[in-house]
Amino acid sequence: MESRLVILCGNSNWPLAQKVCAHLGLPPCSAIVGRFSDGEVRVDIPENVRGKDVFILQSTCPPVNENLVELLVMMDALKRASAARINAVIPYYGYGRQDEKDKPRVSITAKLIANLLMEAGADRIIAVDLHSDQIEGFFSIPVDHIHGTQVLADDLRKRLGGGEIILAPDSGGVGRARRFAELLGAGLAMVDQRTEENEPFARIVGQVGGKRVIIVDDMVDTGRILLRAVYGAVAAGAASVEACCVHAVLSGDAVDKLEASPMDLFTVTDTIPLTTRSERSGKLRTVSMAPVLAEAVRRVHDGVSVSAMFVR
Repeated sequence: MESRLVILCGNSNWPLAQKVCAHLGLPPCSAIVGRFSDGEVRVDIPENVRGKDVFILQSTCPPVNENLVELLVMMDALKRASAARINAVIPYYGYGRQDEKDKPRVSITAKLIANLLMEAGADRIIAVDLHSDQIEGFFSIPVDHIHGTQVLADDLRKRLGGGEIILAPDSGGVGRARRFAELLGAGLAMVDQRTEENEPFARIVGQVGGKRVIIVDDMVDTGRILLRAVYGAVAAGAASVEACCVHAVLSGDAVDKLEASPMDLFTVTDTIPLTTRSERSGKLRTVSMAPVLAEAVRRVHDGVSVSAMFVR
């Protein structure tokens, strides 16, 4: 495996990339991924990658455009260096929220990014918890969809006491919350989308009174939707509230708002590197995606089923 498998790491998430390489027992490919004096992305790969199976690990997290262009330039460099196969491992797929034309004169940007990745030379995509399953259909190349929520469920299973309620923060997350609840043998509730914006708390559909409530979502950005669910659950009589989220974008003052909320614990994965402020939060804990991503890379390289990793 070592003779043909190459791991190329961008600058978006070095801590995760190093963990993945450590699990695979391989050093990252020697490469210069930097900038020219005017800010243009510069990629130089001195290592021979001709005929190699190359996996680029790069999240398109903030700064989204910088990290996206890095990924595109790295793939172009590999294509011109005659790599046998270029696999883009994207722990966080930026622009994924813009996945439908929900009103006139808007872009389906998730599709645009898919086109750019394929044009740059991607032969396969490995992504973690895409914002919607339909994004897979935007690609005409194989996509391996890694379930970060299952990693969170496996972590949470060790801390279950029985009688927990999984809460979906909006209607779009009901399917995800239902799968999460089935994995854990827990109950299910959801936030009523008919709750008006000016109402102080979200209305909850389901019995959460006196229960340990666990909110699950694929991502948290400003925290507005999550916090409405937290306060709604507390108003409905929940004994305790915590949350699990795969992608911790946490822009603006989201961390401060979450810290000030009645939420007891917030568990996230490392698909996006945490800021110093986030790392200091007493409520935030991290579960690493590195073992699962490394196993997915190994299976893709060996031609073994990736979906079998998530069969229970």
